Amino acid sequence: MFFSYLNNISFAAPQFFWLGLLLPVMIFWYVKKNGVNQAGIKVSSSKSFAGLTSWKSSFRHLPFLLRLLSVAFIIAALARPQTKTDEQQAEGEGVDIVLAIDVSGSMTAQDFTPNRMEAAKKVAQDFIDSRLTDRIAIVIFSGESFTQCPLTTDRAVLKSAVDNIRNGLLEDGTAIGDGLATSVDRLRSSKTKSKVIILLTDGENNGGLIGPTNAKEIAKAFGVKVYTIGVGTEGYAPFPVRTEMGVVMQQQKVTIDEKLLKEIATETGGKYFRAKDNASLAGIYKEIDGLEKSKVEISTLTRYTEKFFPFAIAAFVLLLLEFLLRFTVLKKFP
Repeated sequence: MFFSYLNNISFAAPQFFWLGLLLPVMIFWYVKKNGVNQAGIKVSSSKSFAGLTSWKSSFRHLPFLLRLLSVAFIIAALARPQTKTDEQQAEGEGVDIVLAIDVSGSMTAQDFTPNRMEAAKKVAQDFIDSRLTDRIAIVIFSGESFTQCPLTTDRAVLKSAVDNIRNGLLEDGTAIGDGLATSVDRLRSSKTKSKVIILLTDGENNGGLIGPTNAKEIAKAFGVKVYTIGVGTEGYAPFPVRTEMGVVMQQQKVTIDEKLLKEIATETGGKYFRAKDNASLAGIYKEIDGLEKSKVEISTLTRYTEKFFPFAIAAFVLLLLEFLLRFTVLKKFP
C-alpha cells in the first residue's frame, strides 16, 4: 500500500534531495565519535547490572537511527511531494446525433460478415468511440420504431444499447417514416446548432404510422440533417428462412428504395450512401465522422495536491521519540 502511494507522488522541488548527502556524513561522524565497540558502563562489580547493561547496550544506537530517519523525512518534506490530477474541460458546442438502425428480418441477410445487422452494430460502436464530446441516441425500427437509448454522452451505455440490438425486438417490416420521425423527436428539444440523424436501412418502406415524406418534412422543420445509408449488395443475397426443415439459406433479391433515401438526405442537407460490404460500410461512417466535426476544444487542467504533511509529521514523531528515549530509558549515567 505504501509503495502504491509513492507511485502517485511527484516532487516539486527535487533539488532538496541533495541534502541527502548529509546522511552519510552524519553516520560517519557518529561512528567516529562513539564507535561500535565502545564499552558500556564500568563498575566494580557488573553482575547486578548485567541485565540492564545488556538491554541498554543493544538499543544504544536507536536514538541516532531515529534522528537519521527524521532528517530523511524532513528532506522529503522539503522536496514538496505532491499528487497530480488531470481534469479535461470541453469548451464549445458538440453535435447531437441519432443512430437510426433498421432491425427488420432482412437485416439478417449474410451478404455482410457475419450479417448486415452485426456489421451495422460494429460500425455504430466504432462511431460512438470516435465522438468523444457529442451526445448520441440510438433508435431502432422495423414495422415500428423504438428509442433504444436517449441522448447521452455515456459511451458505455451507448455501446451496451447497440450490443443488445437484435432481430425480433419489434414487429417485422420496414417503417422508415416511423424510424425517422422517432429520431427527430429525440432531437426536438435539443439546443445545439448541429442536429444529425444517420439512418441505416436495407429495404423499402412498407409500414408504419408516419410516411417517409411526412417524416422528412418534420426533420426539415426542426433543422435536422439526415444521412441515409442503404445496406445490401447488388442483385441477390443469402437470407435465412425458417421452414419446417429448420432455418435454410435462400437467395432473395436486394430491394433498397434508393430514390427515397436520396430524397430524404438531399432535402435535409445530408448525403446518401450505399454500403455493399463491411469495408464500404465502415468507410461511410468514417466519412460522416469527418463531415460532422464537433466545434469543441478540450483543455486539460492539472491540479496539484501537496503531500508533505505526512512526511513532516513522521519527522516530528521520530524526533520526539528520540528525545524521550535519550533522556529517559536510554539516559546515560553522568
